[in-house]
Amino acid sequence: MMKAKINGLTTRNNPGHTFKRVRDLMMLIATLLLAAPVLEVVSPIGAQTREPLLLVLNKSENTLAIVDAHTLKVTTRIPTGEAPHEVTASPDGRFAYVANYGTGPKPGSTISVIDLAARKEVKRVDLAPLLRPHGITFAAGAVYFTVEGSRAVARYDPGSDRVNWLMGTGQQGTHMVVVTPDGKKLYTTNIGSNTVTAIELATGRLIQISVGQGPEGIDLSPDGKEVWVAHRNDGMLSVIEVATDKVKESFKVGEMPIRVKFTPDGRRVLISNARGNEVAIFDAATRKEWKRIPVGAVPVGLLVTPDGKRAFVAATQANKVSVINLEEGTIVGEIEPGREPDGLAWVN
Repeated sequence: MMKAKINGLTTRNNPGHTFKRVRDLMMLIATLLLAAPVLEVVSPIGAQTREPLLLVLNKSENTLAIVDAHTLKVTTRIPTGEAPHEVTASPDGRFAYVANYGTGPKPGSTISVIDLAARKEVKRVDLAPLLRPHGITFAAGAVYFTVEGSRAVARYDPGSDRVNWLMGTGQQGTHMVVVTPDGKKLYTTNIGSNTVTAIELATGRLIQISVGQGPEGIDLSPDGKEVWVAHRNDGMLSVIEVATDKVKESFKVGEMPIRVKFTPDGRRVLISNARGNEVAIFDAATRKEWKRIPVGAVPVGLLVTPDGKRAFVAATQANKVSVINLEEGTIVGEIEPGREPDGLAWVN
């Protein structure tokens, strides 16, 4: 008789024998499955980032610190490029993208791609001849970033691993960047030119908006209607109307205001005052100050959690990150991430 193989088992080509062998095989498989322990199938990224994470860049030691957002403990420090300044994370929590700004004598020209599950840098994107990447944000499936040394903004597509869009601003010190919620417009601050550049992404149309002295910190209201810009050199803040790209209001906010961050509900705005060593919190509607909270020396990086209950501020010269309870306006904890912390990002 002819023989046939079923998954490595040999049976005779006889209907009775074949049926019995197949039946016995199926019963064996069923028995093994019932006896086997039940395993939870979890992807590596799910296992690693199930709890929220805070990402902190340490400029002086060239690392990205991963902080458990509940315990406020550093779990990992990952090497990056030289003098990393700003960081953003992909919405799915799989990757972080770090702008390696470089030092005075050695301008940076790379972006580090960090695998957050593997806890390591998996790619260093070479941007040459573009110099000094700084502000960075993830929007519409891509990474938008400034290249201060090249007076431009650019876009990196992770899928194709290439920079697929570049736009010169013609301004000095193109530093921080935000993209509107609808993905149609981009705004960047130009410290040396005292301007904000608005770019319509579909058409490439540029609009230069004159503001105060040394505009640096910038954020968009959650409804996409206003852009708030802090001027580091005159202590003022400009509110730009997105619909008209005109400054509708300016007011004093502190000493060397350097970063701006809205709460997710749009009710309040946090401003880190680098020279004042404090964080000022304003009511977004009335423009009135609600709280002014002393923190460590030279606060720069700001981040608000998605639930709006906590804020983190990186004090670069104090080598710490302060944790603020936004319901009460008080400091409730501190983190020691490394030397000269600055850029912050959140991973759910």
